[in-house]
Amino acid sequence: MNKDETKHIKQNILTVAGALLGLFALLGAYITYLQTFAADDLAKNPLNRRNTDIAAGIVRGDIFDADGEILATINAEGKREYSMGSAAAFVTGYFADELGSTEIERYAGRQLLGIDENLAKLGPIGKLFLPLRGNDVYLTIDGRIQRTIYDAMAGKRGAAVVLDADSGAVLALVSAPGYDPNFVKEEWEAINNDEGRPLLNRALNGLYPPGSTIKPIIAAAALKSGLTDDHEVFECSGSLDVGGGYSIHESHGDVHGRTKLEDAITKSCNVTFGTLAMRLGEQRLMRVFEDFGFKKSGDEEIRYHDANLPADAHLDQGDIAQLGIGQSYLLVSPMTMALAAEAFMNGGKVMRPYLVERVTNIKGKELYTAKSKEYFSVNNDRGEIDKIFGYMKLVVEKGTGRGAFVHGVTVAGKTGTAENPGGQDHGWFIGAADNGKRRIAFAILAENGGSGAESAVPVAQKIIMNM
Repeated sequence: MNKDETKHIKQNILTVAGALLGLFALLGAYITYLQTFAADDLAKNPLNRRNTDIAAGIVRGDIFDADGEILATINAEGKREYSMGSAAAFVTGYFADELGSTEIERYAGRQLLGIDENLAKLGPIGKLFLPLRGNDVYLTIDGRIQRTIYDAMAGKRGAAVVLDADSGAVLALVSAPGYDPNFVKEEWEAINNDEGRPLLNRALNGLYPPGSTIKPIIAAAALKSGLTDDHEVFECSGSLDVGGGYSIHESHGDVHGRTKLEDAITKSCNVTFGTLAMRLGEQRLMRVFEDFGFKKSGDEEIRYHDANLPADAHLDQGDIAQLGIGQSYLLVSPMTMALAAEAFMNGGKVMRPYLVERVTNIKGKELYTAKSKEYFSVNNDRGEIDKIFGYMKLVVEKGTGRGAFVHGVTVAGKTGTAENPGGQDHGWFIGAADNGKRRIAFAILAENGGSGAESAVPVAQKIIMNM
């Protein structure tokens, strides 16, 4: 073997050795990633077999509502039992060995098993120190309001979210149709193939055009930008020419005549808000939607779908005018609109929504207590927000939301009837109520329900009467 051949072989050996060292370095880096950055997510994954092994032999803790009513427990036969069934399915979720877990059963799964994160990472050794029974989880849900909404939506499709405006606590979260978590294992195939999509959490992940419920937000943007004030008079002839031979019209052929901003919200004037949207333009509209939290999607405790917004679409005037009345490309979830309603009630401040109030061990010792914190704040003057909220009160006093009036309670809101290319219109009502003891914000969606005043407002009244 000559000198050149020996040199070539040495170079090849060094190249292979370098490649192997690089692979080992990548493997080491991946293991480090799994043990550090990804460890928590992997540990909490409901399909992780180690979780199933650890859970074996541990009695799962109970789930309670805010009044101490049991929502989920282990019955005498050792089966997970859900007292409210389908009425609270999208709050409790389900737990089944073959199917995994969802909602609170998933999010609070480790607390319900009493598993310490550090012990869980020890694998078989950690099992020696695990408890025989898990912890109990107390939720923010008001069972009375939850049942009221579910009963009101019986046989219909829709969703509702009710929030405590002071803390952000979720008082009710309903999606219909639903499923009964008591029988999810036995009826899985039928549930999964149901055309009504009972597994879809419409309250968090359903996306719908907001219709006229967007109008208070458009008003806030126009006031902030100095593009209108409460003295300007708009001329509503029943339609608005947006160019290109296209016009937007008032519903039912209404003609509002000379209209100020207050009346435009109360009467839900499309001409006024189409005009304001065109004044604002695409970029300012996108900024105000972002300002009202439309790009937010929650956190691990409550994950909801962010709004569908046109991205750098270079919209024409027709689309921009349609955005001003809650149509075109804009799609939102009921949770997004409930948070928007809370913003108007709180002068622009929105609290982080949460479901878990506290966790206690088998001896009743509190291991965790929720703390309220601000989620985001709308970038408007407090006076502007309060002014619009005052207009929303008039919607209930003398406008399309009159059906939500309850004696002795301050109620504000905005109805919406959103056009749906795939079928009957969707009905909306968003708003807030204060009975002197509790302040709530809410969003109600009646999927294919037609007029919001007829389909969603009556549900709101029942919520307010039971708040």
